[in-house]
Amino acid sequence: MTARPQYRRTGGIVFGALAILATFYVVYSVVDTLQQLDAVERDRDRWQRPDEILRALDVRAGNSVVDLGSGAGYFSLKLAPLLGESGHVTAVDLRKLSLFFLKLRTFRRGYHNLQLVTGEPHDPHLPPASADAVLICNTYHEMSQRQVLLQHVFRSLRSGGRVVIADREPAEGSSNSHEVALEQAATDLEGAGFQVTQKVASLLTGPDREVWWLLVATTP
Repeated sequence: MTARPQYRRTGGIVFGALAILATFYVVYSVVDTLQQLDAVERDRDRWQRPDEILRALDVRAGNSVVDLGSGAGYFSLKLAPLLGESGHVTAVDLRKLSLFFLKLRTFRRGYHNLQLVTGEPHDPHLPPASADAVLICNTYHEMSQRQVLLQHVFRSLRSGGRVVIADREPAEGSSNSHEVALEQAATDLEGAGFQVTQKVASLLTGPDREVWWLLVATTP
């Protein structure tokens, strides 16, 4: 009659130990991922030319900027201190896990002007006339419904607002439909009502020797 309570106590101890081990594993995995993201950011700083891309946005303290396709926040975390406490960054991504890590990184750096939004392939969930600028970096080629998204972006911008897109040019002779050429992106923007004001055909050369372009466009 005493074996059953003893069995329960033993089972409870084993379960508790497993729960502790699982918790340690999750914490270790999160910390390791954060360290990897920091390392990727440092490496990206060496070739991405973030300052040049941010200058193209032409933003200042107090502005509201959308980082569309933010991932874990490479550009969002650079924009937050630029915009100051009176400004606002909206980081939009389809991947909730990326936004989770961006939230942790935002907390670690003490930024309070960054909002996270889980978007959809056809809708980034941006309020109308709410942003001064929208950045789309290394994301445009991922968009399966570009014209629909650009229309949302257009409506989200205030009068005179701008959109900056930076992405990779298809290699010569490439048939990869996953890549988007500079001129195609410019045509897309004009079709959505934007006025293209700047084209940089060779912004930088990436780590795999790929050429990146940059586009700037504004609303009326």
